[in-house]
Amino acid sequence: MNLFFEESGDFKVGTMMSQAGEAYQVEMPSGKRTKVKIKDVLLQFAAPAPAELQEQAKAVAADIDLDFLWEVAGQEEFGFAELGAEYFGHAPLAHEAAGLILSLHSAPVYFYKKGRGRYKAAPEAALKAALAGIEKKKQQLLVQAGYVEELKANSLPASMQNIVLQLLFKPDKNTMEYKALEAACMELHTSAARLMLATGGIASPKELHLSKFLFENFPKGAGFPDVPVPAVTAKLPLADVAAFSIDDVTTTEIDDAFSVVTLEDGTLRVGIHIAAPALGIRPDDAIDKMARQRMSTVYMPGDKITMLPDEIVDAFTLAEGKTCPALSLYATLNPADWSVLQTVTRAELVPIASNLRHNDLDDLVNEETLASGAGDYAHKADLGLLWQWAQQLEQGRMKKREGFGLKPEQNNRIDFNFYVENDVVTVARRKRGAPLDKIVAELMIFANSTWGKLMHDHGVPGIYRSQGGGSGNGWAAKMQVRMVTHAAPHQGLGVDQYAWSTSPLRRYTDLVNQWQIIACAEHGVTAPLVAPFKPRDANLFAIVSAFDAAYAAYGDFQSNMERYWCLRWLGQENARQVDAVVLKDEILRLVDIPLVIKLPGMPQVARGAQVKLDILRWDEVDLSIEARLLEIAAAPEAADAGLDYEDEAGEADAGMAPEQADAAADAGAGAAELAGAGPAAD
Repeated sequence: MNLFFEESGDFKVGTMMSQAGEAYQVEMPSGKRTKVKIKDVLLQFAAPAPAELQEQAKAVAADIDLDFLWEVAGQEEFGFAELGAEYFGHAPLAHEAAGLILSLHSAPVYFYKKGRGRYKAAPEAALKAALAGIEKKKQQLLVQAGYVEELKANSLPASMQNIVLQLLFKPDKNTMEYKALEAACMELHTSAARLMLATGGIASPKELHLSKFLFENFPKGAGFPDVPVPAVTAKLPLADVAAFSIDDVTTTEIDDAFSVVTLEDGTLRVGIHIAAPALGIRPDDAIDKMARQRMSTVYMPGDKITMLPDEIVDAFTLAEGKTCPALSLYATLNPADWSVLQTVTRAELVPIASNLRHNDLDDLVNEETLASGAGDYAHKADLGLLWQWAQQLEQGRMKKREGFGLKPEQNNRIDFNFYVENDVVTVARRKRGAPLDKIVAELMIFANSTWGKLMHDHGVPGIYRSQGGGSGNGWAAKMQVRMVTHAAPHQGLGVDQYAWSTSPLRRYTDLVNQWQIIACAEHGVTAPLVAPFKPRDANLFAIVSAFDAAYAAYGDFQSNMERYWCLRWLGQENARQVDAVVLKDEILRLVDIPLVIKLPGMPQVARGAQVKLDILRWDEVDLSIEARLLEIAAAPEAADAGLDYEDEAGEADAGMAPEQADAAADAGAGAAELAGAGPAAD
């Protein structure tokens, strides 16, 4: 006896060998034996042979007209044998019954399964709806297939043109556009991003990286709504100074300026003047909400996305020839030993005499010319005095660092500044710690430390940067830079407290701190009562958390764009054989540009050694590069000027150690913002 039975949703045939209780021992056409429960058997037949019946049943199922079968079935539940008698006009033969079962089972739209071998015809309305859905899906598959062919021909279908970014970065995988893109990529053995570049959906690799960042971080666009420029309503005194700033030629957000006045008793009064948008912007107003949403200006080579609208930046930036609202920190100094005799903080109107630019002064102002008095440039005497004080400030910080058990800062690194014009990139090398950079950085660190102490002494919370003394395993964990809302040492910088306060036009933390500092300066002991943020303010903690996340994302984007422009530079300069410096093990950095390369299998070479590489290929989409070692060109001593030293955690760092990053960020548009490089180094 032969059996036709159901097993795990599939229909099979075999020859019954024996019966044991509620199961048959069955031999399949393949020779394999299996147990089949009696309740799973649908047909018993003597002929034809099982394999032959299976083929005949498939032929019967293929010939059955499902529409006619549905009409014959009626609306009552039925068994397959009953329907077979109606459909075939006679009691169905074994192969006919088996074919009918296969047909019923394969048409769930027409027939609902109600039990083993039993079915019920679908209601007419449900059947029509289901068939319409099937037809619609068929048409969609045809359209989808057309999309695939268009994509394979490097043509972007019209329906995809407005959803390119969504398809790339946040796709709905159920849409036929995404399915077509995925299918085309599989057939072409490429990625979605590369295919979009080939079809013109994305104009260039640069646009790909920028679009991804904007899609993830500025989903509503990087523009600003129209808002009125806030007016400074406070009646401010006019400062009796001629202040000047020190910035790169591309800088527009001029946050800081300086002044030097010799007093009658021979002491010096140095003014550190910071743009004061906090005098016009109020917490929770429309402009504050915009700034808080962004948290920082976003920097990239050749461009930036500002934290504040241009018209508001223009209203508060310390532009040459304007008298600007500013928060000023005056330090009275004894020029004999450069000790600080007194500090005073006040909001006032500051005349800006000059906006000095690195591009004009870097060749004129260096350690040699400052020592000899050579050269002729604006504010020469003032810069000479500030240089002397900056050196004393640095020495004081270094002693403090030593007290914390840290090594001296390394100042022989090279900074790289990017300039982009008409998609042509220029990468300029610049030794870190140049006099103008050091003046700006040291005075900014002094201001941030002094104002951090001012807030602490008045019991007003602020947003501080802290390094050292933390918890965790190992030196690296203890030396991480953290943001906190109370005064704490920044051991890397060598200061007792350190609150970012000197860049309120481009960092939201600085704007928050400026509100708090103004409250201290204007209200003294009652400042805790009137300051916008109170101790343990949940709002302040939320700002710290949001800023950390945004600043990290912006920093990653800046690094990616710098890497992109480094790769563009290679092609632009047709650079095939290049010099590089060994940072650590297999990690190298090119000498002419800050491009870091990992060279697997590189022989053991001392840190700082200069080598020559053969550039094999690079990819501007995934920002990868392949190279091979040609020769070891110089010993570490000869290559030392281009070496990035180990940071305080003992790890090779292609950029900055944490304390150096904070110092560069404090230099603002002077040392860190050059050509859009920005302050997001840390």
